Order: sequence, then C-alpha cells, then structure tokens
Amino acid sequence: MAQNARNAFEFLPPEAALPDHEKRLQALDLARRLPALALAARQAAASAQAGPHGRRRAGMGENFWQFRPFIPGEAAQNVDWRRSARDDRLYVREREWEAAQVLWVWADLSGSMNYRSPLASQSKLERALVLALALADSCVRAGERAGWLGLTRLTAARDIVDSLAVALIAETRLFGESFDDLPQAAPLRPREKAALIGDFLVEPPAFAACLQRLSVQGARGHALMIFDPAEEAFPFSGQTEFYDEAGDLLRAGRAEDYAAAYRSRLAAHRDALSGAARAMGWTFSLHSTERPASEALLNLRLALTADGAR
Repeated sequence: MAQNARNAFEFLPPEAALPDHEKRLQALDLARRLPALALAARQAAASAQAGPHGRRRAGMGENFWQFRPFIPGEAAQNVDWRRSARDDRLYVREREWEAAQVLWVWADLSGSMNYRSPLASQSKLERALVLALALADSCVRAGERAGWLGLTRLTAARDIVDSLAVALIAETRLFGESFDDLPQAAPLRPREKAALIGDFLVEPPAFAACLQRLSVQGARGHALMIFDPAEEAFPFSGQTEFYDEAGDLLRAGRAEDYAAAYRSRLAAHRDALSGAARAMGWTFSLHSTERPASEALLNLRLALTADGAR
C-alpha cells in the first residue's frame, strides 16, 4: 500500500484477532468438507478426461525414449535383443509414452485461502483442493503416478482422490492452524513435475526460493495463483474492516480511495511471481474462483504437457 495511505488504517489490538480455538474449528470444518470436495474433484477430472493426457498408456508409445535394464519377471518380448547383444546385460527399449510420468500436487491450506466473497461460489481453499485432487486423479487415469507434495508417497492407485483426502483430513486435524503458505518439501528428482496451487500472498523472494529448492535437481512444474474476484476488483468503499491471515483486524476509512494503489501493487506482485517462475523454468498462470474448476484443470494439464514437450 502506498505510504500516504497508511493513515487511513487503524490497527486494532491483538485481542481482536481470531482466537486459536476458532482457527481450530475452521480446520475441523475443512476436514468435514473434504469428502464433498473429493467428489467434486472426481467430477471435474471426468469432465476434462478428453484433454491432452487422455491418450497416455504404458506400452502404446511410438517414439523412442531410452534403454533401461531388463527387470526379472517382466515379459521377455520387451527385450531389445540388438541393444542387449552389445553388452552382457538385457535391455528394454522404453518408448516415450511408456515412461511413467510423476506429478506432485500441492495446495495452500493456510488461513488466507479461506476467503470467499459474494462474487464466488467457492472459497479459494475449496477451489484449490478440488483442482489438486482432480489433477492427481486425471494423472492416474492416464497411467501416471501422483502424490501430495510433502505428505504422501507416489501412487498409481485408482482411488487416489480418496487416499489423498484421508491423508489431508488427518493432517488438517493435527496441524490445521499452522499450515505454511508454501510447500516445505525436499528437492524433487530429475524429470519429476509439481503443480502448486495457492493464492501466493507471500514475498516474491520467498516464492522464488521455494521454486529453487524444489527444482535444484532439474524438476519443473506449474504454479497456479488462485484469487477471488473481489481480490482483483477491490469493490470496497467507505469504512471497511480487513482481516489478515493471522486474524488481525485492519479498519480502513474510505477504502475506495486506495483501490488504484491496491491494483497497481497486485499487478506488480503477480509480475514478480511470474518472473520468478520463468527464471526457474516453471510456468505460471492465474485462476479466478468465479470461473469453472474444469476450465482451470484443463489449463493446468495443458501447461504441464507443454512443459514436458519443451
């Protein structure tokens, strides 16, 4: 916010913040809603199944990818005898579509994601969860493996939406009041991908450091910034009370006077995040919660596919 705008805001004392037990109730409420969100995720995945990943199936590839050592127990017809004749080992010719893809999904579950204005049908948190679960389901349907970054192992099980939801319910009930704004997971392996979904209301250097940590071994991915339409339009006027992620209350007089400064700072913030993503070889996009989840899911899959093509 511009320097001359600060006088319009009144910080209320700490006791005005949301108490810890209310944050705990919010976490438990999220756990209660997860089964319905899991169902919405499966529906979104099914509606987008005709997208770019739908044709991936092990053994159906056409383009050579690499040779790998033969694994005892697999079919002998997989052996590439010409390559094996040059060595004392057996090799399999792995084609491009046979190489199992790995995708880690992650959604921001921190306090700022609970926001929902009258302009949206879902909160940012609900939309992010639906997209993350649907993306994982879509990958598994395409013969790939997926997991929740920093929480679960990779799996190709058809019930991945349910298994991820169960893991998230357990995690939410334990740590619902202290989720991080960015994933704290270790570096990803080469050729692995990640899809990070959140509002990314963090300092751009912290965002850049997160992507650098995940990508240090060559992994790439996509960051989808979720926003409520009110957060972009800033339709506030008169005396307005704003709560931050910690629950602290900020009271503003004539909020409409600061709409232009707010929008300018928001645009600069998005540009900084996008630049940080590009610098690490990642892609970056925006999604408003007033738009259909299926639209964002298809765009996510297209972005990840384009990244793999490069």
